[in-house]
Amino acid sequence: MNNNFPVDFKNKVKNGKTSNPIKAADLMENFVWAKLIVDESLTEKTTSMGFSAFKLKIPAVPKSGTYVLGAVSGGLEWIKTEKC
Repeated sequence: MNNNFPVDFKNKVKNGKTSNPIKAADLMENFVWAKLIVDESLTEKTTSMGFSAFKLKIPAVPKSGTYVLGAVSGGLEWIKTEKC
């Protein structure tokens, strides 16, 4: 997976020392870039590494067969389909 973040801090910080100051605006730009924007009805609150977080409410993927994820009566569900 490529690192496509707007600001790459890998070269800014080496062995705990910064060659360039890290700007709060650069950090925020990366956070905004990484934030998933989704309808709140499709998320639920959780925690990750001790921090508040959100996860998508997607039903478990079926173990076999061919399915598409679709909206049915206001909820998400896997709909069996034929191979394409």
